[in-house]
Amino acid sequence: MARDVLSLGQVRIHSGSATREEAMKEAADILQAAGAVTSAYYDAMQQREETVSTYMGNELAIPHGTNETKHTILDSALSVVRYDGGVDWGGEPVTFVVGIAGKGDEHLEILSQIAILFSDDDEVENLKQAQTPEQLFALVSAAGV
Repeated sequence: MARDVLSLGQVRIHSGSATREEAMKEAADILQAAGAVTSAYYDAMQQREETVSTYMGNELAIPHGTNETKHTILDSALSVVRYDGGVDWGGEPVTFVVGIAGKGDEHLEILSQIAILFSDDDEVENLKQAQTPEQLFALVSAAGV
């Protein structure tokens, strides 16, 4: 990425599971704490999910808002949360929930980098083996995200 959209504080690992709503709320809360979105962004994520699932395959979901809710985005940022117990994402198994807020069209470049990282089964396995948020952050950052 041209500029940092992810910091160590925006990366978490949970040993347990979560519901899709809990996972989206955590993703939105991390983005809000980073100063990237307003408190309305969680609702924007829910609106997107009602129209089309943000499940991407390979144990990845990328919750984000709709074009109509772009005003809730203050800056571009990511949140990366791994749920070792999994998340049922509308019937699909998810381990990684990557929340995205993209200012202007920056979300397209961010989405592209995430898609490349998660299209490689070996990379996904490496991400699953990370023992700490620091290790997970280093792996995601090394991929150019």
